[in-house]
Amino acid sequence: MAIESLNAISSPTAGIDMSKKAATPYESQQKFADFLKDSLNDVMKTEAESNTLTTKMINGENVDIHQVMTAAQRSGITMQLTLEVRNKAVEAYQEIMRMQM
Repeated sequence: MAIESLNAISSPTAGIDMSKKAATPYESQQKFADFLKDSLNDVMKTEAESNTLTTKMINGENVDIHQVMTAAQRSGITMQLTLEVRNKAVEAYQEIMRMQM
């Protein structure tokens, strides 16, 4: 067995930048808040797209029914996901409030 082939194996942390510090709680909160804002903006955008396509179809414009139905389903699914995330957040908050100190 050739020992030279073992030199090609690097350490497990070779690709990891160890100089980065862990995020502070404030930074983590900001990242989470930004994530929520982006998610809500995406929900609003898909709903607006669905409304636009539906309005075009109702007005008799040349719109593929497949696009309208896909946009409506996408909008509905993103809204359901948003509501479920909200419900889980409320449940977590209520659970924390029930904790004994």
